[in-house]
Amino acid sequence: MQRTNERFVERLPLLLPRPIYAYLLSALFCGIALGLRLSAQRLLPIGYPFVSFFPAVILSTFLFGMRPGIFAAILCGLLSWYFFIPASPAVGFDGGVVLALIFYAAVVGIDIALIHLMQRANFNLAVERERSRALAENRELLFHELQHRVSNNLQVVAAMLSLQRRHVDHELAARALDDAASRLSLIGRISRALYDPSEGGQDLHAFLTRLTEDVVEASGRGDINVTVSAPPDLTLESHVAVPLALIVAEAVSNAIEHGLPHRGGSIEVTLEDSSGTLTLKIADNGQGIAPGFEIDKGSSLGLRIASALAGQLRGQFALHPRPEGGAVVRLDLPAQAR
Repeated sequence: MQRTNERFVERLPLLLPRPIYAYLLSALFCGIALGLRLSAQRLLPIGYPFVSFFPAVILSTFLFGMRPGIFAAILCGLLSWYFFIPASPAVGFDGGVVLALIFYAAVVGIDIALIHLMQRANFNLAVERERSRALAENRELLFHELQHRVSNNLQVVAAMLSLQRRHVDHELAARALDDAASRLSLIGRISRALYDPSEGGQDLHAFLTRLTEDVVEASGRGDINVTVSAPPDLTLESHVAVPLALIVAEAVSNAIEHGLPHRGGSIEVTLEDSSGTLTLKIADNGQGIAPGFEIDKGSSLGLRIASALAGQLRGQFALHPRPEGGAVVRLDLPAQAR
C-alpha cells in the first residue's frame, strides 16, 4: 500500500490528455468550494471568506501543477470577493478588503510555491531512483557476465591441463595435473555459487552440503557418508566464505584419500559460531594419522593448501587424531577475520 502511494505521488502533477481538462477540474473544485462556503454561511462569521477556497487551490496545485493552481487561486479569490467580502459604498472597497485580499494572495502563493517545489524535488528523486535502479541492474548483469567468463576460463584451463595430462607418462606428474584440473574446476564452482553482488551472503549449511556431496561424487566413492552441521541461516561475506569452502573441500578430499583409502566410512563437517568466533571441524573415522605428523612436512598437498588459506584468514589450522579413531581437522577463525 505504501509503495502504491509512493508511485502515485511520483506521477504528480497528473498529465491529462488535454491541458484544458486540468483547468476545468480546477474550476469544478472552486465551484464545490463555493457551494460549501454558501452552505456554511450561517455558521461562519463574515470575517472568514476564504476558509473553503484554500483546499480547492491546494488540491488543484497538488494534482495538476502550478498553472492550474494559479488559475484556481485567481478564480477562488474573485468568487470570495464577489460573494463574501462586503464592499464600501463609497469607493467599492476599503482598507480591510485590500488587507483580506493581500492575506489571501500571500497564503495561496506560499502554498502553490511549496507544492511546486515539493513536486520538483519529488520528480528529481524519482529520476535518481530510476537511474539507481538501472545502474543496479547493469551492475548485476555485468557481475554475472564476469562470473560466467571467469568460470569458463577456469574450465578452459582445467580442460587444457587434462589434455596435457594425456601426453605425460610420469605417474606423479599426471596425478599433479589431475589434481590441478580438479581444483580449478572446484574454485570456479565455489566462486560462482558464493560470490554475491549484493554482498548478502548465502546459507552456508545448504551450500556446504552440496559442496561435500560434489567432492564425494568426484572421488567416485559411494561408500562415504558425509554429514554437515551448521547454525541455521549462517552467512559469511564472500572474502571469507570462498576460502572456507575451499578448506572444507580440501579437508574432505584428504579424509577420503588418506583417512579412508580402502574402506567406507563417515565424515562429519561441523560449523560452530560462538561469541563471534567461527570453528570448523572435519572429522573422519578412518585410519587416523601417524604420531608426530606435521602438516608442513607431510605429503598431502590438500592440507598444505588448506593451511595456507587459513593463514590468509588469520585463523588457526590444525590436524589432530580422534580418541575414538580417525582424525579431525580444526579451523578457528577470530571475529575480526569475518
